Amino acid sequence: MIFDPKMLQVYLVGGTQDVHNDIYAFLEKVELAMKSGITAFQYREKGNSKLLPNERVDLGLELRTLCTRYGIPLIVDDDYRLAQQINADGVHVGQSDTKIDQISVSVGHQMFIGYSCNTPAEIERANLMDFVDYIGCGPVFPTKSKADADPAIGIDKLERFNMLSQRPVVGIGGINEKNMQLVHDTGVAGIAVISLVFDSSDLAATVKKLKELYK
Repeated sequence: MIFDPKMLQVYLVGGTQDVHNDIYAFLEKVELAMKSGITAFQYREKGNSKLLPNERVDLGLELRTLCTRYGIPLIVDDDYRLAQQINADGVHVGQSDTKIDQISVSVGHQMFIGYSCNTPAEIERANLMDFVDYIGCGPVFPTKSKADADPAIGIDKLERFNMLSQRPVVGIGGINEKNMQLVHDTGVAGIAVISLVFDSSDLAATVKKLKELYK
């Protein structure tokens, strides 16, 4: 799948740890989110995930099937070998994850690459990397979805980082229905969410509200 910044608009991130390690509930919610209009999905199995390596591959292959069915890019967090095993469209790399240079060599032109950058220096370095397709910035607000999350950057910094970046930017972290308009108004290409969707009492309606921002 060829990278298009519009893919980033409504970007769902998650793994089984976000639904109390219930694989079936996870797949059900992901498919409903796809039906409701998310534009990208990142498979992020971290934290207190209980899945064994072979189970991660099996679940990844099911996600591959769903993403293909709904025409949505499948992105894998950090684990480029898993991304290759399940024929993902992209891989997302954090500053403390596997070295991005190594990943760029390993995936070549097979996948697009997202990179987490949360300081001006990190963004300026990313601007020099022609293999980086988009930047993830956050957490925008305090978040409970990631135990090792950095301090919140806030709306003003997100807006500045978006202007500094030569790549499309996605805001992530602590985004809810009350503040998502503020995030959108910074000019970012997309909004990435975890708990906003997975913990929603009306998942379809929540996804539709996110989609409305980019109409």
